[in-house]
Amino acid sequence: MKRRYFVWLLTLGIVWGTAPGRAALALGQTSTESTAGKASTSSKTGSAGSHSRKKNSTSSRKRRKRRPASARVQKVHRAFVASTSLRPMAQQLLQDRTPAAYAGVEAYARRHANDSAGSLAWLVVGYAHTLDHDFAKAIDPLSRAKANSGELGEYVTLHLANAYLQTGHVAEASAAISGFADKYPDSLLIRDAHVLYANTLLSQGKANDAIAILEKDRQPVRADLELALGRAYEAAGDNAKAASILRNIYYNMPASYEADPAGAELKKLSMLNASVPERKTRADLLLKGKRYSDAATEYRSLLNDVNPAERPTVQMVLAVSLEKSGQGREARQVLAAMPETTSDANAQRLHMLGEIAKSSGDENTFLQNLDQLRHAYPNSPWLEQSLLSAGNMYLLHKDYDKAIDAYRELQQRFPQGSRASYAHWKAAWLSLRQARTEEAKKEFEDQIALYPSSAEVPAALYWRGRLAEEDGDLVKARSFYVKLSERFHNYYYAELARQRMKSLKSLAEPVHYAILDRIPALPAGKVFDNDAPTDNLRYQKAQLLANGALVDLAVRELQAAAAEEEGSWAAPEAARIYQDSGRYDRAIESMKHAVPNYFAMEIPQLPTSYWQVLFPKPYWTDLKRYSEQNALDPYLVASLIRQESEFNPNAISHMNAWGLMQLLPKTGKAVAKQVKLKHFNTNQLLTPSINLELGTRYFRGMVDRFGSFEYALAAYNAGDDRVKDWLADGKYRDPQEFVESIPFTETREYVQAILRNANVYRQLYGTP
Repeated sequence: MKRRYFVWLLTLGIVWGTAPGRAALALGQTSTESTAGKASTSSKTGSAGSHSRKKNSTSSRKRRKRRPASARVQKVHRAFVASTSLRPMAQQLLQDRTPAAYAGVEAYARRHANDSAGSLAWLVVGYAHTLDHDFAKAIDPLSRAKANSGELGEYVTLHLANAYLQTGHVAEASAAISGFADKYPDSLLIRDAHVLYANTLLSQGKANDAIAILEKDRQPVRADLELALGRAYEAAGDNAKAASILRNIYYNMPASYEADPAGAELKKLSMLNASVPERKTRADLLLKGKRYSDAATEYRSLLNDVNPAERPTVQMVLAVSLEKSGQGREARQVLAAMPETTSDANAQRLHMLGEIAKSSGDENTFLQNLDQLRHAYPNSPWLEQSLLSAGNMYLLHKDYDKAIDAYRELQQRFPQGSRASYAHWKAAWLSLRQARTEEAKKEFEDQIALYPSSAEVPAALYWRGRLAEEDGDLVKARSFYVKLSERFHNYYYAELARQRMKSLKSLAEPVHYAILDRIPALPAGKVFDNDAPTDNLRYQKAQLLANGALVDLAVRELQAAAAEEEGSWAAPEAARIYQDSGRYDRAIESMKHAVPNYFAMEIPQLPTSYWQVLFPKPYWTDLKRYSEQNALDPYLVASLIRQESEFNPNAISHMNAWGLMQLLPKTGKAVAKQVKLKHFNTNQLLTPSINLELGTRYFRGMVDRFGSFEYALAAYNAGDDRVKDWLADGKYRDPQEFVESIPFTETREYVQAILRNANVYRQLYGTP
């Protein structure tokens, strides 16, 4: 139970977006003043800002009518202004939670003992102790925070009551949390408070009182509340109701934190037994939640209990779970034991057996299974997947003719399938690589005609233009380049097209080619008005919480404010809070969701502030210094970091790569010797300046080794040996042809994304 009371603080909602709109603007400010303030900010960033104002002026939009700021709103705003200097210290404490960080915020709290800024600081200290699971130490600062907590009293109250309960001070916890809904009727924390209060009542033997509170608050369903209610019924002696609730958690919410405790309670009640459908539901949900090993355990236990008609289905999902959890050998045994049928399940069985055989190096068995699929299940999606796998296998083996055959067969058999456009492009591209130029020309145009909305269209436009250039048809080349540049403005290939157009000798206007009309226009994007409701109480509370680096709590308040107010200001405002709090990764991801088509837009089509969140410049002094020391473009390095870690200095990947530039510890150690960094240890890779020093030196070495940024970036992602192997695979027109020929989709897209992003950085910020 201890973990559950504060877990919600770490996982509260994620909002997309970013933009201007600051709490520090004067309350009641007119829309003219607000727009003027934004224009002034944009002008500092150069020409992009001025263009942004021209195309994104909010003057023509319907503006939200301002209300006179209430006394409560004004009070919170004054607290925000008074506590602005707390933010960097609070960020440091919640990030590191070192003794020095605690001491700094505590000293701030004492200096502001008689005002709201001090109360916020004490709340931050108490919250930090809660994150450390040190609830005893949280009690004193949270008690101190009560004095001037104002509109944040609900947060202080909840955390203090939780700290009391976790340390066994049940009476104090009950006294603190009782009457919460009456005292804070508009709080977002009422349901959390009810769960907490119910647990205090349970600890005092008042199960029926706990039931009365929780039964009134069950919708929408929350696993933590349901677990508390199940325990309350158990304590009240109503085991039937307890078991019903606990079973619902265990079997219908198996991926929740509360599922295992619910299972333990059911076991204690000797009521863990369940029907086959319930157990199947639990297993299916575990598989859906990617808990593959747990799902396999559940499916295995079902095998002897399902009826014979259902057994093959369970065997299949058991095999899927085993294969995805890395137990291919056992998965093969399960599949081999399945009876052969004429159903699509048998097609899936053949596909899986083939994939397991291929992954173990038995390609003959894979091909035999593929042939069985062709003849027995010619329309099955499992044949489609196996053909894709065959094409990729031949591609890695450099058997390009067979790869073309497999990809082409996939596209022709399943022309509307989910992988048809990709397969068509791979066959077309490999035709070019095999010097079948005329065939490639036709297939590039077919790509545009057949799949005009596909992700491969920018490449098809560019390379068809290149082939037109090689034929001396400069008018056609320019036409394809212009279409590419205008429709996919900031894509990798669009910038290459603009570079090609600069070198074209023909000045003739582009000719209209009907095939280009097949490409749909860019969907209309969501318009953000940026007219943040500074007169809204929740909005002001969000800004105040952000001063305490309580970012997730702040965003939750913004979400609630957005539900109360008109306009589309919430997404950009939330992302600004993330960015101001140093959570660049969260801000970037938020904005990607808010404006999913941003790469197809010109810089002036979005406010400059949006682009600055999508392409930030944190740690810029060190980034620029170490980039220039290693003769690297700082924007290219920034783009690499954006792709690797999204500027999260504490990122550690599943491959054990660390920090901003995602260096392996052994790489960091080797490069540290080169730069004569003494006493290196792996944790230093989480220090931005050190990671940048070592990462730029390491990347410079790759550039020197391969002589091209394209090759170096590919090696950074896939390794030196693979790039050497790819480079040895025949001649390439230029590095761009090499990039498109990279057989690993992840690496190909990685290289293109970094080069594309570097160009956006240059457009946005000018000379570094």
